[in-house]
Amino acid sequence: MSDVKVVDLIKKFDKVLAVNGVSIDIKSGDFVVLLGPSGCGKTTTLRCIAGLESPDSGEIYIEDRLVNDLPPKDRDVAMVFQNYALYPHMTAFDNIAFPLKMRKVPKDEIERRVKEVAKLLNIEHLLSRKPRQLSGGEQQRVALGRALVRKPKVFLMDEPLSNLDAKLRIFMRAELKRLQKELKVTTVYVTHDQAEAMAMADKIAVMNNGKLLQYDEPSAIYHRPASIFVAAFLGSPPMNMIKTSMSRKNGDLVLDAGAFMYKLPKEIGDLVSNQASSSEVYLGVRPEDLLVSVEKSPNSVFSAEVYVVEPQGPNLVLDLRVGDQIIKALTPLTLDVKLGQQVWVGFDLKKAHIFDGRTEATLY
Repeated sequence: MSDVKVVDLIKKFDKVLAVNGVSIDIKSGDFVVLLGPSGCGKTTTLRCIAGLESPDSGEIYIEDRLVNDLPPKDRDVAMVFQNYALYPHMTAFDNIAFPLKMRKVPKDEIERRVKEVAKLLNIEHLLSRKPRQLSGGEQQRVALGRALVRKPKVFLMDEPLSNLDAKLRIFMRAELKRLQKELKVTTVYVTHDQAEAMAMADKIAVMNNGKLLQYDEPSAIYHRPASIFVAAFLGSPPMNMIKTSMSRKNGDLVLDAGAFMYKLPKEIGDLVSNQASSSEVYLGVRPEDLLVSVEKSPNSVFSAEVYVVEPQGPNLVLDLRVGDQIIKALTPLTLDVKLGQQVWVGFDLKKAHIFDGRTEATLY
């Protein structure tokens, strides 16, 4: 089991700053996901850890050993790519055995280790087949087997499930998580899929524009996001961001959204006003935390018009028009509403967030 430590990593391609001062400390045996949109720097960070890219500055440690100047073969890491990169002319057995043959491991040891890994991945019956005779999921298992058979210090995975269909992807992410916990191998995994990250990770590193925005456990990132970007990137449907302006009325801090006004409790109002860089703030509420009712209740904060109704299994996703803004609410399928109907909407402030309109940082 190994620790991986990235310190102030910077990587440029010509004048483009792909990775900008990223620092990540990964504990031994952890499953860490680098999450973010395309072009955010997550794959470049992974390739720097692997030794496939050379950082312009910063340090990378594996098991407390500085590896910046070590070639990939000497870092004792195994990488699984998006396209699996299997040799088409080799059988599954030979693909898995390849890294051991390159290290001149004795033949009987290769046989034993390949069969051991094949049993672990449930592909013993596929060892004589070539990649073209395998399904996407089977090819992915062979690629995993090739990484596992080396018994590396660290697994590096670059969107290994993205080529699979939705059903198989959900099955394989559970299998990958089970396998990683069983083997206790430190794993760094790149994806743009927030559901995948939430399901698999011990910790998530959210990245955008080359920067690390937040690094924490999935539940902490989901419930206590550090910024508007992090809050909106995690969650499906994403968090609602309601633009408001702050003002004082009779000593109370009030958020004015145009279509409604919301008075903050004194303690929270003081906290927000002391930290805010301008009078513009965003009220963030996740769709599942909105309370929608056809009748006004003590929890109701504002009224809205039902704009779109999307049945999704046991739930409804409602698009609600509030003034000139559209917000989404996740409600039980039993809620009987129709297009154009006026409904009442409320929320618990303990589950809501307030963000600075200029810096986009979390204020509450």
